[in-house]
Amino acid sequence: MVSESLQSLRPLAGVRVVEFCHVAAGPFCGMLLADFGAEVVKVEPPDGDAMRQWPPITDGFSENFASINRGKRSVALDLKDPAARDAARALVLEADVLIENSRPGVMSRLGLGWDWFGAHKPSLVYCSISAFGQDGPRGSEGGFDLTIQAAAGVMSVTGEPDGAPVKAGVPLVDFGAGLYAAFTIASLLARVRAGGAGGHVDVPMFATTIAMSALQTSEYFGTGRNPRKLGSAHPRNAPYQAFRASDGYFAIAAGNNKLWTQVCEIAGTPELLADARFTTPTQRAAHQDALRELLEARFAHDTAAAWLGRFAPAGVPSAPINGYAEALADPQAAHLGLVRPMTLPNGVETRSVGCPVRLDGQVLPVDTRPPALGEHTAAVLGALGAKR
Repeated sequence: MVSESLQSLRPLAGVRVVEFCHVAAGPFCGMLLADFGAEVVKVEPPDGDAMRQWPPITDGFSENFASINRGKRSVALDLKDPAARDAARALVLEADVLIENSRPGVMSRLGLGWDWFGAHKPSLVYCSISAFGQDGPRGSEGGFDLTIQAAAGVMSVTGEPDGAPVKAGVPLVDFGAGLYAAFTIASLLARVRAGGAGGHVDVPMFATTIAMSALQTSEYFGTGRNPRKLGSAHPRNAPYQAFRASDGYFAIAAGNNKLWTQVCEIAGTPELLADARFTTPTQRAAHQDALRELLEARFAHDTAAAWLGRFAPAGVPSAPINGYAEALADPQAAHLGLVRPMTLPNGVETRSVGCPVRLDGQVLPVDTRPPALGEHTAAVLGALGAKR
């Protein structure tokens, strides 16, 4: 737990959240609110959130589950049992926020929908995260990160031009929806604190994913053509991609003419500055296959580390193609306090990535411990009983 002095850095302190969520999008939203100080109670079925079974399993506890459920309390309830439903209702009536990510209609059938809570607690911020939204022609469909990446266009612009469809390696659909949900919840909490009403937040993962694709949708609106896959390259800038050196790849992003001049100077290719194909970012992007071949012919004479050692001091944005081991070991990751110790409920010591945001120059203090299934059922329901 965090100290009282550090707790003052957490602007959602005092906000009470009840999370009826599983797997990724909803739990990530709940974790973000917990990181910023909210008290989050995670209501799980008796057999737990399915993510508790995802590897890596360390002495019986999922580190995947731990990574997005830190700082919460767990209450295990069979919501099909009327007594458990009544306990869940009482818990939410004492709270400020409810988050759920079931298919549309499930919470209402359980007697825990906005149709019930809106009438009984108008100040409640009720957030529903789903694949396609709460209504409409596809509202009843389910979905996961993969299928929404496919439906929302992400897979059409991911991968090599002639390659098979691939998804983004990070579950951006789930976490993007969770971010939108947390931002909207915080916005409505400000309205409630100002004396306004709460409300029902509808977060369709399909819609948030399309919204995050603003550069791609604007390209379509402006040209009438679908954006295409470009591998690591950029549709409007070059050189702006991964390049092969003698021993592997590295990335450079020379997004303007000044940086382009620096690239030519360092690569020893001043003749390219006078080449009509490469005089502007747009021209370079239009001829980037030819540009890549010309630059890689030079880059083949040295290692990726050697080229990075030249580009970085010259101010050209550049980077190795890191794995997560290398990214987490970066000195900047240490400076930002990203890697935090975590104690699993079984007592095993491990690590996690903490909140990436700093407030007033300080790393946001987070409670990194995840809950065991049903660990807080007795305490939370007992406290409710004492109030009733």
